[in-house]
Amino acid sequence: MVRLSRLTALLEEWYPPSGAEDWDAVGLTCGDPDQEVRRVLFAVDPAPAVVQEAVEWQADLLVTHHPLLLRGVHSVAATRPKGRTVQTLIRSGCALFTAHTNADAPVGGVNEALARALGVQDPSVIRPTRGPQLDKLVVFAPADDAPAVREAMTSAGAGTIGDYDSCTFTSPGEGRFRPLDGAKPAVGRVGEVEVVDEVRVESVLPRSRRAAVVAAMRAAHPYEEPAFDILELADLPGPHTPGHGRIGPLRAPVPLRDFAQQVARVLPRTAHGVRVSGDPDAPVRTVAVASGAGDFLLDAVRGTDADVFVTSDLRHHPASEFREHGRAALVDVSHWAAEWTWLPVVEARMRDALDNLGPGTTAGPRAGGRPAGEDTVDTRVSTTVTDPWSFHLA
Repeated sequence: MVRLSRLTALLEEWYPPSGAEDWDAVGLTCGDPDQEVRRVLFAVDPAPAVVQEAVEWQADLLVTHHPLLLRGVHSVAATRPKGRTVQTLIRSGCALFTAHTNADAPVGGVNEALARALGVQDPSVIRPTRGPQLDKLVVFAPADDAPAVREAMTSAGAGTIGDYDSCTFTSPGEGRFRPLDGAKPAVGRVGEVEVVDEVRVESVLPRSRRAAVVAAMRAAHPYEEPAFDILELADLPGPHTPGHGRIGPLRAPVPLRDFAQQVARVLPRTAHGVRVSGDPDAPVRTVAVASGAGDFLLDAVRGTDADVFVTSDLRHHPASEFREHGRAALVDVSHWAAEWTWLPVVEARMRDALDNLGPGTTAGPRAGGRPAGEDTVDTRVSTTVTDPWSFHLA
């Protein structure tokens, strides 16, 4: 049996709520963390048609990219559409979880999913978001006491880099000091210069853990007044750094016309279709993408070597000015269709995690029947089109 709280913990590990914009509303909207989950449906929007699909499929959890209650509400009565949606979810026992702007920027998030779906190789971030603020703690301790100091620091939260923990560096040296009147030295005598074989121990730590790590280091250190430095580290992008948009090369150059046709083939079909601004015969080697409304990245993309920028919801004036100043073409696609590309990615990620949760817990068939007696969780990606546009007249 898998409880809802375990699945939401996985989602928040992959897409930390702290990465959401201040105005956003992410996380668990409704549902009991202790409830059992046997079926999970993934969708872009918690629209009535999607909720109905979840109810008919008897889903226990609906994971969406867009929030249901983005703006403050004073009622979830069934007299309004959103209230009816909440009531339907609660009556059917289906929880709702949202990963929105916190899912856009991370590795394995919406921007990366779109880039890879369009054939971008090794996509990199266009505009890095501010990563976690880091310090480096450097402390000097007698060689024999260094292991205890290192252990105290890492146990308090220092030494995690990417997928590694307990990361420290130690180098030998010579410590020199003279205890003055009133001191109670662990080594040496008052009034005499003491020379000690010491080591320099250094480790990175989240700035939020500074007080805890320093306190732990002091408690483990044998000296009455340990010598240490705290260095605030610069925020540099790296392979684990989240960010807006993605950019990278195609496997081989193609004309813009062919690339646009490839975009139309890859993305789910919508009335919006694919709009293009640029020379149909211009070669496309490097592609920039941004999931959702991409106006805000136009200036950043103009400073890259992108041949085309694929995004959604482009407005007339920003698009016109971009084309006047830059060589990159523009491809405007459905907001819903672009972000749909993330759903198979997060579904596969959850299926892999379910297979590794422990004995008796596995991911079941993608779309259907759970074998009787097996403790499985079925997953499914909704193909219900919730793009708001119904038809398009050329």
